[in-house]
Order: sequence, then C-alpha cells, then structure tokens
Amino acid sequence: MYKVSLMDPSDLEDAYEIEKKTNPSPWSKENFFSSFEVGHKSLVCKLENKIIGFIIFSNFKKESHLLSIAIDNAFQRKGAGSLLLKSMIRQLKALGAKKIFLEVRIKNKNAIDFYKKFYFVEDAVRADYYTGDNPDDALLMSLDI
Repeated sequence: MYKVSLMDPSDLEDAYEIEKKTNPSPWSKENFFSSFEVGHKSLVCKLENKIIGFIIFSNFKKESHLLSIAIDNAFQRKGAGSLLLKSMIRQLKALGAKKIFLEVRIKNKNAIDFYKKFYFVEDAVRADYYTGDNPDDALLMSLDI
C-alpha cells in the first residue's frame, strides 16, 4: 500500500534518482537539493519504505505552483501520481490556496491527460520554454481549488 509523507532530507538522493530517470530535462542535482533548502514543499510516495515518486510545489498566499512530479517508471499508471496530486491539493486547501499553476511539455500528452483528469485547464502556451537536449514548448495549466 502506498504511503505519502513529507519529504525528508534523507529522501533527496532517492527522489533525485527518479527525477533523472523520468524527466527528459532533469533538474540539476544542485537545483533539486536547493529547492528543498529554500522551503519548497515536497511530498514522497513510498511503497514498503522505498520511494517510488515525489511532488514538489511552492505556495504563496492564495497561489501555488506545481514545480515537479515524478513517479518511478515501474510504478507509473498505478495510482501513485494521483495519490501525490490529491495529497498536495488537500495540503494547499488547508494552507488557504485558491489556485494551482503548472507548466507541462506540450508533447507530453500522458501528463496533460493526467492533469485534465483532475480538472486542470489549459491557459496558454509558452514557446521554447524547455531548452537543452530536449527542447519543447510548455503548456500552462491551472486549477481553481
């Protein structure tokens, strides 16, 4: 059974391994670790004490930004991502947030469909948002909570 908890500093290495394996343009290790240090909120999903996914988000007053979500390839489409997103939404509601924003690769149809399942709406396209070895546009999405 999956268990969601706050990310702990001891979780960072395992979470970053998932980031590198699942993201076509992963955050640098420095950016990933500093996100935790600057106070972004982070949750992990574990199965039998093994991290299988994480979600990172920021919150400022009534707005939140989903910064990253990733599930180990072996556990994708098995409910862990949905559990993390639902947990994040519950936390944000408790903090008084009213809206969540995110960017997603325009070519990542699976992720877009995932967010639509939670009633995120398409707001705009940001051209050339993702750079590096896997350039892509970003679809900006939001959800009123």
